[in-house]
Amino acid sequence: MTDFTAQRAYELDRKHVFHSWSAQEQLDPMVITKADGSYVWDGEGNRYLDFTSQLVFTNLGHQHPRIIKAIQEQAATLCTVAPAYANSTRSEAARLIASHTPGDLNRIFFTNGGADANEHAIRMARLHTGKHKVLSTYRSYHGGTQLAVNVTGDPRRWANDNGSAGTVHFFGPYLYRSAFAATTEDEECQRALAHLEQVITLEGPSTIAAIMLESIPGTAGIMIPPPGYLAGVRELCDRHGILLIADEVMAGFGRAGKWFAIEHADVVPDLLTFAKGVNSGYVPLGGVAISEAIYRTFADRPYPGGLTYSGHPLACAAAVATIETMQDDHIVEHAANLGTEVLGPGLHALTAKHEWIGEIRGTGVFWALELVTDRATREPLAPYGGSSPAMSAILNASSRRGLLPFANFNRIHIVPPLTTTADEAHEGLAILDDALNEAREALA
Repeated sequence: MTDFTAQRAYELDRKHVFHSWSAQEQLDPMVITKADGSYVWDGEGNRYLDFTSQLVFTNLGHQHPRIIKAIQEQAATLCTVAPAYANSTRSEAARLIASHTPGDLNRIFFTNGGADANEHAIRMARLHTGKHKVLSTYRSYHGGTQLAVNVTGDPRRWANDNGSAGTVHFFGPYLYRSAFAATTEDEECQRALAHLEQVITLEGPSTIAAIMLESIPGTAGIMIPPPGYLAGVRELCDRHGILLIADEVMAGFGRAGKWFAIEHADVVPDLLTFAKGVNSGYVPLGGVAISEAIYRTFADRPYPGGLTYSGHPLACAAAVATIETMQDDHIVEHAANLGTEVLGPGLHALTAKHEWIGEIRGTGVFWALELVTDRATREPLAPYGGSSPAMSAILNASSRRGLLPFANFNRIHIVPPLTTTADEAHEGLAILDDALNEAREALA
């Protein structure tokens, strides 16, 4: 009988599993043996409050009974079917998604995740417009496949970018580290839009198929766009015949306190990509929500793309259960209130206590702490693209106290499940408070 103990799981992982974004010989992965709600347990029986939602996808927490039941019932009826056939689960998932997307984004193309959703959105934009270039921001992440990683603006792009993918990067708004010497949100908005317009002019509007933006950048730092910015981008796109693609892979499905983060700006994109929260990551699923105008391009012209598992029944069953649960249990409203009443005030209180916190920003259950060595100079506590002893000390102290934090460079992101209770949120913030104290004292 195979031994599936935690120790054997670890040994087999180190012997056979090749991990993403990692130097393989430097890894020491935690073994997760079970999970429930907002918590996970390691191989030694230690319990951790999951403030990462793994990779920001378990929006309804771990082992949600309604999603598990839906997957089980679907497996007993129809485990899989090719995408050419219609089936009730995929059709219902598409209907439910379309019932929440903004504007006329009522046609859903299913993918296996966020990266291929972004790949196909770009492909649709290029075919629809007959143009090739795609503009996206520095400090962004759009996926790890070849085109998606070239559209990405963070250091994960560097090793994969040969400058030949038809992608151009520009500076998005980021007031705390403004590229435009702005001192107010309005200045940052107007100068960022002026910069983008200049890039469009110099690249040539007739060559640009689309601008792809995360409605709220995720792993890049949860930089909330200033009021008017996304509306300004929409206006530039309309004026120059460019499509707007909203990447909602991380920010969508309630994470930002709205069904989709772009609703904060009251803007309708031409294409909207999603994954992660659509079914809490229980079975891989992503997709593209498509406007009527772009749908008409392919009404009588074949779309040259597809995937073997597009709209997989088990993944779609999980999506149906997730969305229905979100509706029935008012999860989006809960996420908005958790941000307003608990996470926002709690993080502001931490800022008053800890000099390492240079800025906090966020909405809903989507927050970032920007950590600095000095508030006056805003020197990051870890370099762009790297880590530091101080960041490691904070993360280790958090883990020892039973908290799984999400860290990226000099930031800690507060991204627990949307179902997190107020008490659990307070528990996580208290642990982070103690971890910051310990790390500061240890490195004093």
